[in-house]
Amino acid sequence: QLTMSLNSSTLLNEENSQGPKRNTECLESLEMQTPSSFQDNPLQQLQLASQEVLEKAKKSGRSRCPRCSSSRMFYCYTCFVPVETVPTEEIPNVKLPLKIDIIKHPNETDGKSTAVHAKLLAPDDVTIYKYPCIPEYKEKRHEIALIFPGPNSVSVKDIAFHLQKYTKKGVCDNDDDCSREPFLKRAKIELKEEKNLNGCSTSNRSEGTKLKKIIFIDSTWNQTNKIITDERLQGLLQIELKTRKTCFWRHQKGKPDTYLSTIEAIYYFLVDYQQEVLKENYEGQYDNLLFFFSFMYSLIKNAKCCAGKE
Repeated sequence: QLTMSLNSSTLLNEENSQGPKRNTECLESLEMQTPSSFQDNPLQQLQLASQEVLEKAKKSGRSRCPRCSSSRMFYCYTCFVPVETVPTEEIPNVKLPLKIDIIKHPNETDGKSTAVHAKLLAPDDVTIYKYPCIPEYKEKRHEIALIFPGPNSVSVKDIAFHLQKYTKKGVCDNDDDCSREPFLKRAKIELKEEKNLNGCSTSNRSEGTKLKKIIFIDSTWNQTNKIITDERLQGLLQIELKTRKTCFWRHQKGKPDTYLSTIEAIYYFLVDYQQEVLKENYEGQYDNLLFFFSFMYSLIKNAKCCAGKE
């Protein structure tokens, strides 16, 4: 996925070619503005916890990581903990309906990744692995799915139906992947499954199609091939988020705006999962996953505006 930087002064140095004086003026302007000051902020409708702690930390500047003592802004992206100026009890703790594994490419720059946001904000439900050190998923593939676009990917609302293939009573309970079946045979199998599912009660269907873990890949799009072709990920149900557009400020040129940053993908998946699979109204339960992302979005939006980029 895409990644991010948390150093606003570095961003200004990258974006602005007007010299030190202009940078100083922009930084002073940032100090006078709050994350809610942009009317065109597409994230402003989120139900977020107070970001006052981040405002205070921004004014204080970089601080020490309580574990490794590195100088960081807001949090340590190697230890996955807030810095000393951001007390843990002052940032939200989000409970998720399933577990999340994030597989991070070894060449992905730690300080640019949004994956750490998920670990910071949902520490009990999120695990980050650095490739190639990842788990074996094969034995539990009937309850695991992978977020990744591709020719065989399905939408969130179709998760329950497609997971039937991976249950012990499904057609893919052995070592053979459904994708290896000849096209016509596979179509007949899926049609038969659909008829069987339509004849089952809702409770029986949900018992056999309960998703327990979702996997995300954290890397640039040019780096994903090495991970997605790993044999340990083969045969997993792939899900694609096709209807959401990114707000990420480091969006990669030449890629569709539906290619999301890691934290955006996690957030939007959970929102869709709540409504399409759990069949429950979404009432902002996961909005705080964008606690850091929305704050940085506004900071960078302000910086670009001050620098005359917008």
